[in-house]
Amino acid sequence: MFAARLAEVQESVQAALDAAIGALPPGQPAEAMAYAAQGGKRLRAFLVLEGARLHGLADGQAMPAAAAVEALHAYSLVHDDLPCMDDDDLRRGLPTLHRKWDEAIAVLAGDALQTLAFALCCDPALGPADRRVALAAALARASGAAGMVRGQALDIAAETAARPLTLDEIVELQAGKTGALIGFAAEAGAILA
Repeated sequence: MFAARLAEVQESVQAALDAAIGALPPGQPAEAMAYAAQGGKRLRAFLVLEGARLHGLADGQAMPAAAAVEALHAYSLVHDDLPCMDDDDLRRGLPTLHRKWDEAIAVLAGDALQTLAFALCCDPALGPADRRVALAAALARASGAAGMVRGQALDIAAETAARPLTLDEIVELQAGKTGALIGFAAEAGAILA
């Protein structure tokens, strides 16, 4: 049952991302965004949609939020792969954006995926304006300097630290880098309800 539902979510969220990116003007940034938004487990989107279901909301009522968290996650991976961070050549078995295009397009595509996430949080399908504002604010907290960005900064600092991180420091790093967006995904359905 879980595998079937996850596959359903993967397909529907991909379609939502494809539609949102497909509505943008054509060109390298949009092409790179579409490339970066392909694949993945979509666990964050799954949590958004299942949380919404727990509160009586249909997938269509929460889909923009599910697509938003995945767009935000895709942006974070694009920037994480850059030479100034992890300098990765591959992501999900394919060349990273800065390898397929160049660093400038990778930065722009990542930036555009981040702003797309917030645009998706403003979709009227998500309900009244106050809920959309609360959703966007929650995503900002989870992804910004108190959440994911902070976790990434701690991760970068750990690479050159004079000593290994303690368990508490590792937990703090992961709570930001990975946990903050997962926390947002788990709360998004309740925010929308």
